[in-house]
Amino acid sequence: MSGSFNSWVSGAAALALVLIGTMPSNAQSIEDKTQICAGCHGADGKPVDKTIPTIWGQQAGYIYIQLRDFKRGDRKSDIMQPIASSLERDDMQAIAEYFSKKPWPDLGQPRAPKDVAERASKANASIGCTGCHLDHFQGDGTVPRLAGMGRDYLTKTIGDFRSHARANNPGMSDLMNATSPDDLAALEEYLSGL
Repeated sequence: MSGSFNSWVSGAAALALVLIGTMPSNAQSIEDKTQICAGCHGADGKPVDKTIPTIWGQQAGYIYIQLRDFKRGDRKSDIMQPIASSLERDDMQAIAEYFSKKPWPDLGQPRAPKDVAERASKANASIGCTGCHLDHFQGDGTVPRLAGMGRDYLTKTIGDFRSHARANNPGMSDLMNATSPDDLAALEEYLSGL
């Protein structure tokens, strides 16, 4: 990782802790409770760093499970763990519902060229991504939408699954490790441009 990224992560983690400490414990509206999320995930749904996931329009069940996994420590993040640890189950469900109803933002990523799209299609036929993520990679319930997700986030997440740095879904680690890096790169480019 670059020094600037590490500095950003350290700064974001410190900001998260400050915001948690100043967040009113009696925040009444969901907008109040989700205000902290905009600091990283973007006030307009476009993440402030390209390695951060888009959560606007994401599947509610998936958002909830990730928050739960951050709280439990099953998914590691210096930024998300302190935030999630302060949330109760009802708050996590409400936050997940809130963001799932937001419109998916256009990140302005280019469509994959025809040869890349064809390679991604062949990789999908081999791996079976659409078996879970469904046609058009929209996801459903606890399975995330991948269509239009930031390419840098996809690259980082796939790398984290491959290295087991992200350990909250061992099946994904197995799939990512069974797939060639060239096929994964094609999928990243294709998915980000949908």
